[in-house]
Amino acid sequence: MTSRRVVIALGGNAMTGPDGSATPVAQREAIAVAAQHVAEVVATGAHVVLTHGNGPQVGNLLVKNELAAHEVPPVPLDWNVAQTQATIGFTLADELDAALAARGLPQRTAALVTRTLVDPADPGFASPAKPVGRYLPAEQAARFVALGQTWEDRGPRGWRRVVASPEPRSVVDTPAIAALAGAGFVVVCAGGGGVPVVDDGADGAALRGVEAVVDKDLTAALLARELIADTLVIATDVASVMVDFGTPSARPLRRVTAAELRGHAAAGQFARGSMGPKVEAALRFVDGHPGGRAVITCLESISDAVRGDDVGTVITAS
Repeated sequence: MTSRRVVIALGGNAMTGPDGSATPVAQREAIAVAAQHVAEVVATGAHVVLTHGNGPQVGNLLVKNELAAHEVPPVPLDWNVAQTQATIGFTLADELDAALAARGLPQRTAALVTRTLVDPADPGFASPAKPVGRYLPAEQAARFVALGQTWEDRGPRGWRRVVASPEPRSVVDTPAIAALAGAGFVVVCAGGGGVPVVDDGADGAALRGVEAVVDKDLTAALLARELIADTLVIATDVASVMVDFGTPSARPLRRVTAAELRGHAAAGQFARGSMGPKVEAALRFVDGHPGGRAVITCLESISDAVRGDDVGTVITAS
């Protein structure tokens, strides 16, 4: 099976070394591996739009903010998201162009710093709860609280910054993404869920960035719907979604309907901080585009996930 348009959401494991290292060398090596798998998808004839995580990279920038706060003003979180989008985007473009050329494929890559519209009245802004960055002692955290940031005492490990994680409403740059994809480019976009922006005017006339992070998988699902993609592939570090994980009765889910997967989610099968958002993203895509299919699987299987229903967890409307 070859899909006309495929949105692939790369997980954070595709951006760092096997040990979680986020050094520039480790990141480039990991991205080079990911690019080989994405190139295999392009070779199937699919038109690919690629999104990615940026957690470790934003974490590194936040540490730089902390260490240099006495010398230069810390930059806001939306700037961090934009900077990491650009860095990962150009690295993915370099490595993916090389992988495509090595296969004799004519497609080339375009990376786009992408904005995601959120609602300024989203409840997440009133109750920041998404942890970002590293733990700090109370006296160091107090310095950033004085700058207007929200930090929480997390017990023996110290204090950690928490930020809003509002719902994505639309991907502002979808028309540009569609134009690039329509021109034959593999498009790298919406990294880290997109740079969160609110509209102070009307119809996108007065956009501004806000201190928040948007769930990358939920943005990928929204983008896939807006692009009317045939398939959303969410690449993670496991081959399939598991139920009864960590117990003797653990088993992988293969092909499931949205209703079946929603039932497992309602039963508390999927951890909020790991598989839960991926399952929710897959459900949102299928619900919003009943003719589409979503697949959750490991990076190594994404090409097979586009070709057919024999790998990963495949979610359809019915």
